[in-house]
Amino acid sequence: MLDEENAKQKVREWYMLYSDEIYRFIYLLIRDHEQAKDLMHDTFLKSYFSLEQYQGRASVKNWLYRIARNLTIDYKRKSNPISYYLTEWNLISVNREGCPQRILDLGESERHFYMALSKLKHSYQEVILLRKVKELSTRETAEVLNWSEAKVKTTLSRAQDALKRTLEEEGYIHGEV
Repeated sequence: MLDEENAKQKVREWYMLYSDEIYRFIYLLIRDHEQAKDLMHDTFLKSYFSLEQYQGRASVKNWLYRIARNLTIDYKRKSNPISYYLTEWNLISVNREGCPQRILDLGESERHFYMALSKLKHSYQEVILLRKVKELSTRETAEVLNWSEAKVKTTLSRAQDALKRTLEEEGYIHGEV
């Protein structure tokens, strides 16, 4: 068991190592800079207050991704529950106004990729972001999402098919997804 000062130092170290990755993950899920910053900070606060519960079964990074994911889901449910469920079923259009300068500056293929990705249901977005963008292993992704490895593989396959269809419907496809 860590004393308070050692716990604070450990979380500061994690923040220095992982805050950018956690922020980008959250941002890609909600596409709101300020809220993504808040949720990223909340992730590290929650990790501090939950440090005694961390048992080391998952890597620290995966544990932080899981906290970030859960906080983001809670935020989406609380902020606009109807919109959250409609988005889950991919029944509303994407709000393109909130696109960050960073994504606008990406090459055309990346812009198409992220716009098409944002149209997929939430679980597909998460599995593609973790496996293909963040390059976590199947096992690590399963830990973050609290899924079985088989579910990660199946959902990733379906998500990639859905992403490919979405890109093709928009008249753009470039190589394999």
